[in-house]
Amino acid sequence: MKKLFIVLGVVLLILFSLVSASLVYISAALPDVGTAPDIEVEVTQERIDRGKHLANHVMVCMHCHTPKEKTRFAHPIKPTMLGAGGNLYGVEKEGLPGNYYSTNLTPANLGDWTDGEIYRAITAGVNKEKKALFPIMPWPNYAKMDQEDIYSVIAYLRTLDPIEHEVPESESFFPMNFIINTMPTKAEPSVRPDKSDPVTWGKYLVTAASCMDCHTPKEKGANIPGMELAGGFEFGLEDGSVVRTANITPDLNTGIGSWTEAMFVDRFKAYADSSFEFREVPAGQFNTVMPWKNYAQMS
Repeated sequence: MKKLFIVLGVVLLILFSLVSASLVYISAALPDVGTAPDIEVEVTQERIDRGKHLANHVMVCMHCHTPKEKTRFAHPIKPTMLGAGGNLYGVEKEGLPGNYYSTNLTPANLGDWTDGEIYRAITAGVNKEKKALFPIMPWPNYAKMDQEDIYSVIAYLRTLDPIEHEVPESESFFPMNFIINTMPTKAEPSVRPDKSDPVTWGKYLVTAASCMDCHTPKEKGANIPGMELAGGFEFGLEDGSVVRTANITPDLNTGIGSWTEAMFVDRFKAYADSSFEFREVPAGQFNTVMPWKNYAQMS
């Protein structure tokens, strides 16, 4: 019996050593996406204009990285704080394995970042300090975009007004504090497709706009296979109520299969009308996290 206890003790010690070594490796050696690329993005007016459109109305970077007015319809941003960061995406409202704060993207914070470090953060999920970014920031989608589009976003970010705004540090809870280091991967950029092919062009936009992230139900944080864009993902609102994303598949009964192209476009453009008011919403009445004000201005 004594010999058995000794053997079990040795086995447990070996297992403990292996687990400890694995955790040390994950913490010290990962993420491993390589050094930030040595690039210097030329800031041209063409890039600034395209980057502004992408960051505000397609990728909607500014919607997540600008403080919002969450008691108003569709949570419009505070324009005087454009890009200053600080929004919390966490365990309480979103059910995430940690508390993640959007970064200050203005030159007040990114001023000492190289263009390569910004590019790596956007497309590979690793920041200047080589820390992994939780994919609530949809870098896996941006990793598939045309390199020139990302350059345009970088050029635009360089033109933002510098806003001093201290943002809390994001934190992952155990075991995500280890798992997160295994997530970042090197970017696999594509070539922006020709608009003459509406399906390929549409897929590019859906990826860039991260429609799939919100409109697909999840189990343990992962998309449920076969339910892409079927809706049902839940968001907690400030008043304690819950809003669920819509089914945007072509299903005739529960999706948008009966919609015409004009109906789809009009749904977005209704919020582009200058007369539309993103009003205060009393507690208990319908609100949404869909960034209508941003997407409404998409070309």
